[in-house]
Amino acid sequence: MPFRDIVGHRQVLGRLSRALARGALAPSVIFAGPAGVGKRLAAIAVAQAFNCSQLADGRQAAEEGPPPRAEHPSTFPVDACGACSACRRIARGSFPDVTLLERPADRAGISVEQVRAVTAEVVFRPFEGRRRVVIIDDAAELNADAQDALLKSVEEPPPAAVFILVTAWPDSLRATIRSRCARLRFGALQVGEVTEFLVAHRAIEPRQARTVALMAGGSLGTAIEMADGSFGDEQALALDLLRRASRARDAEGRLDCSRLLQPQDKGPAGRQRDDLAVHLRVLASLIRDAAALASGAPDSALTHPDLAGELRPLAGEFGRARAVRAFQAVERALAALESNASPKIVPDWLAFQL
Repeated sequence: MPFRDIVGHRQVLGRLSRALARGALAPSVIFAGPAGVGKRLAAIAVAQAFNCSQLADGRQAAEEGPPPRAEHPSTFPVDACGACSACRRIARGSFPDVTLLERPADRAGISVEQVRAVTAEVVFRPFEGRRRVVIIDDAAELNADAQDALLKSVEEPPPAAVFILVTAWPDSLRATIRSRCARLRFGALQVGEVTEFLVAHRAIEPRQARTVALMAGGSLGTAIEMADGSFGDEQALALDLLRRASRARDAEGRLDCSRLLQPQDKGPAGRQRDDLAVHLRVLASLIRDAAALASGAPDSALTHPDLAGELRPLAGEFGRARAVRAFQAVERALAALESNASPKIVPDWLAFQL
């Protein structure tokens, strides 16, 4: 997917495009930012720009005419065409000089054997394209030995190779890796950007699309997943949690609330944090609605107006003051997750704050 087709991140993508135009992109770079905001798509766009048959060495060959450009060429002076054979194969994951390294479905992380296999290949000249590009998706899933095996390559990449480490948790990488890579930060998408995409590409009614966008916390990937089926499940879980919290009178009752939020997936901690963050954002929005109802707000002012009937009893149980404290506690829990707090400890702490 070329830069121009990625949702949001115009400043960051523009910096990447201009670096490619100058031949100044760092050979080892970390794309950091929340899960599902487009970091992997941006890495693929870089790989396409390096190897697009309509471009030469990141710049347009004079004899091939003007380069493919976005609507605002000053923002994207270099951008892949997205339509040539190389671009299409890179998007499909079948181009020989672009490698996507990720955790196998049956493994707990990215292994040292996977890294060694890739680093053994990149020392050779590109087979078909102009530049070998290694994209390590969810790079925080590299185990300790894998990071050790990768260190030499990111410190001194072969002349025709680029390493892009994509991660929502850059601080989980070893300091020796981080210090040898440039870092680009991808922020959360705007609610309007996510809403517009959902309306246009998922045929969702605008009000519901905005609700999903708010719940997703700026993550388009999360919004798509919720829009395609999990939104109702997230709402039901959050409502169940609030009902239990309203009735809890002792430690056992609080821990019962905590169990609803405990990670069900036994995968890497980073993925567990992402899943928990989605639960907490939905929970926060319901608590905000409960506080609004307790203050006398009309149903039309709610984020979840369709749940007003179920939220009104909770608003009475919590009251405005407790709802505000509960909302603040969820926000603190989200901040703790952003700081790499354990996804197993955060639910226990939060259960005693609601």
